[in-house]
Amino acid sequence: MRILIVDDETPARERLKRLLTDVEDVDVIGEAASGVQAVDAIEEKRPDLVLLDVQMPGLDGFEVVEALADPPPVIFVTAYDAYAIRAFEVNALDYLLKPVSRERLRNAVARARAALAEEHDVGAQLAPLLENLAAQGRYLTRLAVRAGETIRVLDAADVDWIGIEREQVYVYVGDRAYPIRRTLRELEARLDPDRFFRAHRSAIVNLDRVQEIIPWFKGSHKLRLVTGAEVDLSRSRARALRKRLGW
Repeated sequence: MRILIVDDETPARERLKRLLTDVEDVDVIGEAASGVQAVDAIEEKRPDLVLLDVQMPGLDGFEVVEALADPPPVIFVTAYDAYAIRAFEVNALDYLLKPVSRERLRNAVARARAALAEEHDVGAQLAPLLENLAAQGRYLTRLAVRAGETIRVLDAADVDWIGIEREQVYVYVGDRAYPIRRTLRELEARLDPDRFFRAHRSAIVNLDRVQEIIPWFKGSHKLRLVTGAEVDLSRSRARALRKRLGW
């Protein structure tokens, strides 16, 4: 089993590597010290299993999973059980509470090995976890997007709008457009609805960035943003926005 270790603390990574030496048939193929490094390493190395820290700067463990189009099996690692363990027990392959014990790690790896042998749909297994987080009101505050060969982490509050062009979803910030590996439906469900509004089947806008609402043809409108960009507002969504803003 090829394992990738992700933790922003060097001693924590070293401890996991040391404990894994006592587990049969495992190979630690790499490490990552941040969420951004983790996304790159997972996409490059395609590990069989990721030991993924929850609390990290930049992208946390949840956001790493959400940034991946095809996430591998994940065992979450956390120092805090206040909210994490309740979600993980039902929806994740497993969780480890720091400091990780030798026996607990062995059992978690065995559970992951059994899941791999049964060819579980990992994406389907992780989806309820993310839905659970959304139900708890834990909306995305950061988005991992592509900027050339690197990953850039954007604050959600800085996003002007999100749209589709030739079947690719782009996140627009100022005069830049960044591709993201998420559908509009997924993003709509995970972004704060007090700020983000589905203006059209092909667009989500940050209402804080809307400067003008311009009447258009047959009851439709355009939203002019502070950047000067214009986003279509469909007739049905115009009714919803009118009710929301009272215009």
